[in-house]
Amino acid sequence: MPDPISFIDEQLGRFRDELYDFLRIPSVSTDHEHTASVQAAAAWLAERMEAAGLTSELIETSGHPIVVGEWRGAPGAPTVLVYGHYDVQPPDPLDEWTSPPFEPTERDGRVYARGTADDKGQLYMHVKALEAHMASTGALPVNVVFVAEGEEEIGSPNLVPFVEANRERLACDLILISDTDMFAEDLPALLFSLRGLSYFEVNVKGARSDLHSGNYGGAVANPANALASILASLHDDRGRVAIPHFYDDVVEWDAETLEQIAALPHDDEEYRADLAVPELAGERGYGTLERIWIRPTCDVNGLLSGYTGPGAKTVLPNKAMAKVSFRLVPNQDPARVSDLFRLHVAAVTPPGVTVEIKDLHGGRPWKAKLEGPAYDAAREALKEAYGTAPVPMGGGGSIPIVIDFEEQLEAPALLLGFAQPGCNLHAPNEWLRLVDIEKGIKTLALLYGKLGA
Repeated sequence: MPDPISFIDEQLGRFRDELYDFLRIPSVSTDHEHTASVQAAAAWLAERMEAAGLTSELIETSGHPIVVGEWRGAPGAPTVLVYGHYDVQPPDPLDEWTSPPFEPTERDGRVYARGTADDKGQLYMHVKALEAHMASTGALPVNVVFVAEGEEEIGSPNLVPFVEANRERLACDLILISDTDMFAEDLPALLFSLRGLSYFEVNVKGARSDLHSGNYGGAVANPANALASILASLHDDRGRVAIPHFYDDVVEWDAETLEQIAALPHDDEEYRADLAVPELAGERGYGTLERIWIRPTCDVNGLLSGYTGPGAKTVLPNKAMAKVSFRLVPNQDPARVSDLFRLHVAAVTPPGVTVEIKDLHGGRPWKAKLEGPAYDAAREALKEAYGTAPVPMGGGGSIPIVIDFEEQLEAPALLLGFAQPGCNLHAPNEWLRLVDIEKGIKTLALLYGKLGA
């Protein structure tokens, strides 16, 4: 009978084929037209968990199902809760995809499809790592409870209530998540932080209807102008968020972490050139990695107002809308940021318009110390699979459930990801390296063994 690593080598082609079947399911949670596909993805995943040797259950919610897989045949061994999500972002804009978003296509050592990196590809690595142990030894080195949701891309509205109601069932010694990046090609990383999120829709309204800009311009407030003024007020000339008291709760990081960040092999010029921008920007006084990992931000994510078709139409729009998000750092709270944002907008809104702000979703930031036996096991597993020790790394994005898991289950979270920087998360032509599928599964198989030991 082969060992888990040999089994992975033998079955790697089948593993890829199965993953590609998973990627073909357009499980877009934000679009009601894809509800049946999201359900199909949940059912498909539950079947593959069963085939790997776990028991599985589809838990219905008011939204999309939660898939729970379990194996508890290792009395006295640790229990690991594995979390991931099977829903994906919309593929738009479709005309920017080189190959169809839901038809996995291999090019230049990569597989391109929506969900390859975020998070179907990484989620499925865990299923295959567990299968490798079951097929090789008939058992797992640890007890496992697997939680996969279909609503991560819409803020996980049903997951926290599920966790709160099932604390006993989900009780664990470690929360293990693969939904993040490596630092660079063949340089793996362990995450020490994630930023939180506050996301808003700002609607500015003016007259009862669009107006002729010649007949009314200059006498009636223009919502587009008003919105532009509001958005321009959100930053000062040093790149800082200009909302009063926004930085009151921001934690200043310890010298050791700052030194670790400064020691990482990052090159600003390579970073700039890869993004094809004339220069980098952001909060003055901080390096690029600090800006994207441990400093808060405010960004306009979308704008809509007036006439945007071909040619000219001299219209004074009666409404304007913007999507605005804040990335938060410890110890900022999304609810407090919402209050501060609303107070600021009310203070700077020009006369002649009304403003409505909708909270879309949010999540708290997360911070961890990379120490203890679980982190040691992860370092060893990554070093064996990739041939190099992992580096400490912050995460610029948000996985809001991480801190909820830690608080509800009173267990630490370990985040190790296998996507590459620049893999087009949430954008056209999302990709995952083929070699990272193999090495990711092997890393996790090694990690489960080390956790059991």
